[in-house]
Amino acid sequence: MSTLVKVQHKGQVTIPARLRTQAGIVEGDLVEATFHRGTIILTPKLVIDRAQFPNADEEYTPAQRRVIDARLAMGLEDVKKGRTVGPFHTADELIASMNQELKKRAAAKQRKRS
Repeated sequence: MSTLVKVQHKGQVTIPARLRTQAGIVEGDLVEATFHRGTIILTPKLVIDRAQFPNADEEYTPAQRRVIDARLAMGLEDVKKGRTVGPFHTADELIASMNQELKKRAAAKQRKRS
């Protein structure tokens, strides 16, 4: 669903609240404006103040690192327990495997209903 916005003095526009919420943009955030094939694209950006964060050279915040580490641990646990598929030599092999898994899940769901 598109929304029309009016261009104000000096090119200012107001991004509607619904769109800001969807994009996770809050007051004070920075957005990158680019022009591509006749379209203006606004992309939310995170800028780190190196003076405020002495470890700004690190790629992730401590909170982000905890989430990433937890998800990696879950993935490694899956590998240890043999919950993996592949290897696949082609994309077609991967797609066929995914379709087969979907059919198995659909059949299992059918058995549950019966």
